[in-house]
Amino acid sequence: MDAKDRKIEQLQRMIAEQAATIKKLVQRVDQLERKLAAANKNSSNSSKPPSSDIVKKPKGKGRGKQKGNRKPGGQKGHPKHERPPFLPDELDGAWDYTLSICPDCGGKLDASDKAPKVIQQVEIVKKPVRIDEHRGLAYWCSTCQKIHYAPFPPEVEKGQLLGARLTTLVAYMKGVCHCSFSTIRRFFRDVLKVRVSRGQLAKTIAKATESMKSAYAELLAALPSQPYVRSDETGHKENAKRFWTWCFRTDLFTLFWMDRSRGSQVLYEVLGADFDGVLGCDYFSAYRKYMRELDLRVQFCLAHLIRDLKYLTTLSDKATKAYGRRLLGTVREMFHTIHRSDELSDPTVERRLAAARETMIAIVHGGGRPKAFHHRTPTAA
Repeated sequence: MDAKDRKIEQLQRMIAEQAATIKKLVQRVDQLERKLAAANKNSSNSSKPPSSDIVKKPKGKGRGKQKGNRKPGGQKGHPKHERPPFLPDELDGAWDYTLSICPDCGGKLDASDKAPKVIQQVEIVKKPVRIDEHRGLAYWCSTCQKIHYAPFPPEVEKGQLLGARLTTLVAYMKGVCHCSFSTIRRFFRDVLKVRVSRGQLAKTIAKATESMKSAYAELLAALPSQPYVRSDETGHKENAKRFWTWCFRTDLFTLFWMDRSRGSQVLYEVLGADFDGVLGCDYFSAYRKYMRELDLRVQFCLAHLIRDLKYLTTLSDKATKAYGRRLLGTVREMFHTIHRSDELSDPTVERRLAAARETMIAIVHGGGRPKAFHHRTPTAA
């Protein structure tokens, strides 16, 4: 082998080594880009909760700093919004204020047909509660040789210290307003001028809970027959133990279910194995397992879908980024139609939503989905 051949062989070996190095570097860059993209996931471009965001998003500029420096409050040209007045049968009292002489010149005044100026005022009465004492009188029976007491009415016997309306108020403050027993106790003391213990309030909540058992059982039995059920769950601790509160919402009612499990067995226990409606949910594995085993129709949460599409637009691969942008644009068109549904006719809304759906399906199944893209983006059923 002469010097020329050795030189060619040396160059070929060098080129092969460089090609191998370039291949490794390309693979490494691709790996690092995927890691960087995963690290940049937050609650705005993925299904991660806001609490998982390591760095909070910067606060946007206030309205006063936006273009035009618009002042807060009602805007010129906008329709005025006022609270409707109380109806006459809602009033507990009315007072007429009169004039005997003109306040400017002291002259004689004649009654006018013009409607009076009105101010309606709501006030707490000095003592907002009524305290009653119910007495079951005692009677002696000479035959039985014992004392008998006259029975109380059922509503008094069940109510005990707090009557029906006050019991409802405690349940409302605890369940809807999420007040602690200490807060409710202070409200009773400072506003209602009634002192109650935390133990009494706990018994009141238990009493209210017991009264709703039959209604809860009725709603639970009706849940599997609903045509559309939206579900979600959130974790919390109860007495240092991990629990999950599941929320099942229909067009008619909302039902909460507390369980130690976050698994699909909860769905079987609540919705059953014969549920034939549409389940609205996120991508959590319990829902996907339940969907797969029952061959169920599912409407995945569009908010989660939008976040995933936003994430695709942040990736470095041009084909993947373009794919995400096309889908995101179609979803935006769909929401634009939904937000204008009150202005459009029903056939127009249905036609535009159907067109958006067909466009999304075309993009996903045959509209240029990148071959190198392996992440599976769930779509609406």
